[in-house]
Amino acid sequence: MTDTLTNQNEAADANTAPSTPIIAGRDEVAQVHHPLVAEQLRRRANSVQLRVADAITAFAGSMRFVYLHAAIFVVWMLLFEQSPWPTLTLVVSLEAIFLSTFVMVGQNRQAAFQQAKADHDFAQSDHELLSNTELTRQVHELTKQIHAFVMKEAQAVDAGKHCDEGPTGETQRL
Repeated sequence: MTDTLTNQNEAADANTAPSTPIIAGRDEVAQVHHPLVAEQLRRRANSVQLRVADAITAFAGSMRFVYLHAAIFVVWMLLFEQSPWPTLTLVVSLEAIFLSTFVMVGQNRQAAFQQAKADHDFAQSDHELLSNTELTRQVHELTKQIHAFVMKEAQAVDAGKHCDEGPTGETQRL
């Protein structure tokens, strides 16, 4: 089965990146998303159980599902059973149990995904903080060196001499 998901939320602007990736095959995900999102999509595409659960929850969350059930319930109530519809009540109750299970499976998967993304984002933020701290230290050190050079130059000008410090730190008199 070739999985091809198209962008369901088409962007108004053609220059905007799609909000859902395009899956060309089970192992090929376009580099549109965060690596964790791409990995989650690969896992879903590779697992038959997850694909089935996704298909069921996608259908159960649609208006087609609502219309189909309304039609089935009306036909059932008019043609198959008399009031108070005990078999229909049993079927609907069982269906509710199974659908709530699929919802919980989806919520658990989403929670695990959100936790993995939060952990990744925290690690990235921590790395960025360390990088920014090191860059700030380097800027501070360069600022001190520039200040020392400018002060030495100002003292030399005040003394009537002009000195120029080369890149190696040697003072050269002009």
